[in-house]
Amino acid sequence: MAQETILIIDDEKEIRDLIGIYLANEGYNVLKAADGIEGLQYLEENTVHLVVLDIMMPRLDGIQACMKIRERRNVPIIMLSAKSQDMDKIMGLTTGADDYVTKPFQPLELVARIKSQLRRYLRLNQTDGSHQANTIQQLDVISIDELVINISTHEVKVDGKDIKLTPREFAILELLARNPGVVFSTEKIYEQVWNEPFYESENTVMVHIRNLREKLEINPRKPRYIKTVWGVGYKIEQ
Repeated sequence: MAQETILIIDDEKEIRDLIGIYLANEGYNVLKAADGIEGLQYLEENTVHLVVLDIMMPRLDGIQACMKIRERRNVPIIMLSAKSQDMDKIMGLTTGADDYVTKPFQPLELVARIKSQLRRYLRLNQTDGSHQANTIQQLDVISIDELVINISTHEVKVDGKDIKLTPREFAILELLARNPGVVFSTEKIYEQVWNEPFYESENTVMVHIRNLREKLEINPRKPRYIKTVWGVGYKIEQ
């Protein structure tokens, strides 16, 4: 059974309890917080492997809480919101969330997304040297000009400077870097990184690409690393 700890931050007790029941049935340890401030306190006091975070909350909303979490941690964050407009989704992803689920939702779908996020997060944070890159100079290190990606330690440097990426951003960067010169469509990126069928998810991928460029590039409008192939997709030059 799973032993990872999931933190649920939502001001609706019924939602917290519902998600908690499904996660407990899967063997996860569950923590529950009623708002962002309480959630941040739980993060300081416990080892948390994933956060389910509501957007609309009193005291400290989900957007602000997400930004606070990302200042110090790279744990996966799945945002919840009763709003379904694209701008709300983009706002959540831009502040560092890895996925977005609109209320009302199917609990089993949310559990599936949580499992997917945890698999990738735990794999990327392994230190047993089990990952092998087939396009690189060392087994666990991909080097492209001044960009250095350490697969085992989940560390990224540009020009010697540490770059903090979310698990989803790292997964996209790893995918492109492992396949230099190969063009990936937004659909292909989504299906390989999110591990689920592509459905009206182009904006999701585009937001993550934009976030990556903001962090990696001196001039995001003239990227050195992640190139756009217009009408086709994205690639990293060989």
